[in-house]
Amino acid sequence: MTDPAALRSARPLLAYSLADLEARVVELGGRAFHARVVRKAVLEQGVLEYADMTSLSADLRARLDAEIPILAAVESARTVANDGTTKLLLSFPPREGGRDKPATIEVVHMPSLKPTEEDEVGATLCVSTQAGCPVACPFCASGLAGLDRNLDAHEILEQYVRGRALGPLKRSVVMGIGEPFLNLPAVTAALDVVHDEMGLGSRKITVSTVGFPDRLHRAARDNPRYQLAISLHTPDDEQRAELVPAMAGTTVDEILEAGDDWFQQTGREVTYEYALLGGVNDSVGHVQRLAEKLRGRRCTVNVIPYNPSESLPFHRPSSAAVEAFQTRLQEAGVVATVRWSRGLDGAAACGQLRSRNLD
Repeated sequence: MTDPAALRSARPLLAYSLADLEARVVELGGRAFHARVVRKAVLEQGVLEYADMTSLSADLRARLDAEIPILAAVESARTVANDGTTKLLLSFPPREGGRDKPATIEVVHMPSLKPTEEDEVGATLCVSTQAGCPVACPFCASGLAGLDRNLDAHEILEQYVRGRALGPLKRSVVMGIGEPFLNLPAVTAALDVVHDEMGLGSRKITVSTVGFPDRLHRAARDNPRYQLAISLHTPDDEQRAELVPAMAGTTVDEILEAGDDWFQQTGREVTYEYALLGGVNDSVGHVQRLAEKLRGRRCTVNVIPYNPSESLPFHRPSSAAVEAFQTRLQEAGVVATVRWSRGLDGAAACGQLRSRNLD
């Protein structure tokens, strides 16, 4: 396997286009079709070692291993929770010229808990798009240290490759560290490969954003190949400016109008995510005002009981409070589901493992 120390200077496999990879493989003594063999093994089968690509000659495998590392990141830590959720902490080297710091991010592999005949075999993969986060939501560990940098497309794609190596994938959520719509060109480029070469269809990929209206309007007209989730968290403008500081000055109504436009342009309903924080945004008044704003809209509210982080002063509401919040929404005519967090014993809160590492 390629020495991680060499990763600073070697261009990784996933940073090559297919045409460029074919040319480089030929330079190394192979044939163009060998590049397609390699790419298929990595993207479709999750093969992470050239040594396992036995259809290639030993000499070519050795040259590829020395010149084109499959992976760019070093795995710094791994946690496996009792429910099978695996979280990887990955560190990508500084980019060419060393002008920035290593990019440390998390990727989470969540296998099905109770697969049935109707439930497609495979796991959900949660990927990151930035090293750190500029949005700085006070209840999220991802933004505690600010933003280091955007991830490149190949760094986002590598998370999928590592997830595929852990087992079959049935869906993906782009809900890890970072704000995807502040790095959308790289996100889109990576998801095109995931869609076309890894086989995850548009309805199997969900991108989560805090909801920049201008960016949502533009993206809705670019034939997006993913579902949309908007992190709302409150129906009240003043409180949202506190919970999502990067969106101060943007009203909830403006965000909902952008969500309506998304549905009109794409035909796909928006999911509004609502992180339920005990004693903060879970009152009867909150649910009534939220229902008033969403009633009649083609959307779903995904209620997410807060996943506690040891460094933050928020807590999860009781199960009864969560159920009551969902029930009141449903009684008001709003489609509402509850998503309980996975991997609670494995530093599951977004950014928690990274925060511990940086500390």
